[in-house]
Amino acid sequence: MRHRSVIWFLALSVVLLCPPLSAQTPQAPGAEPAPPAQLPTDFGRVAQVQLQVPDGAAATPDFDVDRATEAYLNLLSPEQRARSDAYFEGGYWISLWDLLWSLGVAGVLLFGRLAARLRDLTGRTRFPAFNAGLFGIGYTILAALLTLPWAVYTDFVREHQYHLSTQNFPGWLRDQVVGLGVEATFSLVGLTLLYAAFRRSQRHWWAWGAGVSIILLTFVLMIAPVFIAPLFNNYQPLPDGTIRSRILSLARANGIPAHDVWWFNASKQSNRISANVSGFGPTTRISLNDNLLLRSPEEGIEAVMGHEMGHYVLHHVNKLLLDVSVGALAAFAFLAWGFRKLTGRYGTRWGVSGIADPAGWPALMALLAVFSFVTAPIARTMIRTNEIEADYFGLNAARRPDGFANTAIQLSEYRKLRPGPIEEFLFFDHPSGYRRVHTAMQWKAEHLADYGVTPVGGPR
Repeated sequence: MRHRSVIWFLALSVVLLCPPLSAQTPQAPGAEPAPPAQLPTDFGRVAQVQLQVPDGAAATPDFDVDRATEAYLNLLSPEQRARSDAYFEGGYWISLWDLLWSLGVAGVLLFGRLAARLRDLTGRTRFPAFNAGLFGIGYTILAALLTLPWAVYTDFVREHQYHLSTQNFPGWLRDQVVGLGVEATFSLVGLTLLYAAFRRSQRHWWAWGAGVSIILLTFVLMIAPVFIAPLFNNYQPLPDGTIRSRILSLARANGIPAHDVWWFNASKQSNRISANVSGFGPTTRISLNDNLLLRSPEEGIEAVMGHEMGHYVLHHVNKLLLDVSVGALAAFAFLAWGFRKLTGRYGTRWGVSGIADPAGWPALMALLAVFSFVTAPIARTMIRTNEIEADYFGLNAARRPDGFANTAIQLSEYRKLRPGPIEEFLFFDHPSGYRRVHTAMQWKAEHLADYGVTPVGGPR
């Protein structure tokens, strides 16, 4: 165990002694330019770029949806599309290797009896459930160390290879350590509660486990925007100005009791644009990142925020909780079946006595990884359905089809632009760039009068 302690000490030392996160590694040739280190003085008040509508997508009497869609798709060069396709398609294999690596970690911990030794080491209090929580901390650290080489490649090396990351290695490692601390904390609480439930009813432990998991998820959703997200990025209210006024006006027009808009400094980690609705109940928050503010025109920002407000108005967080609750029941039923089979065959070899024994946690995690991999297309479809609904809401609320199409092209810098239908079903948790641009141009075709244009053949 000593060499693992040394590795962990070195990781912490690098984190504590590394340069500030604002220090960024130079980007490779051909990458999108990183946001400037010094933000413009009017940042967050006015858009930093102007909307450019390609000629084929201009509002004209002979406006054609397919022609306009292709005009937007052609904004990405063949090289950019090839890089985007390669990155996204590589993710298909990453998902498979994630599963295999997870199974390998579980195998090392179980067949090497490390989990049993960790249980013995952490099982010294008079409270068995709390002992399981202590085991959770140790398991989290061990699993993180065993997964670290793979994480370095997938989350750091590969992101730089495709010009998507702006973060140096010490900064990346600091985020990993912070994330590990958060995960260890939740492991302490989560496994304490879960194993208390498992011990209470060893016959119906799967149902109790699903219930506890749903409660924990709801709690995490509530506190994440306020207590977890700020550990990785600085969140600040958007300054007074045109953008803030338009966003709040859009919110009020759609019955959203918004009093503030938040932005966060994601540019220290990547050049991806993003916004999100996070939280649950009183902690619900709409946030956008500085990349969106720096790289998108005002019309694009409004379109994105209209989409995010759609998630709020359409109660997608509540629907997600319902979907996850059903999924949790199904997952724990599968865990009950699989755990019984595995421990019946290998329990003695692993030193695992039953479901109340925390040394069996790696087996549960391995089964969960298999379940998640197999059911991923279903989960992605549920999320993608919500995203499509929010797309339509955002178009009707913000009425910015060109801004929406522009954003879809920016997102396609790392998402395959035009997948096949089966590919989209299996691997996309958002609509493809092609689908989103086509949706925006269809909306535009139905609202040409808004541009003072009468289509050929007269009003629709």
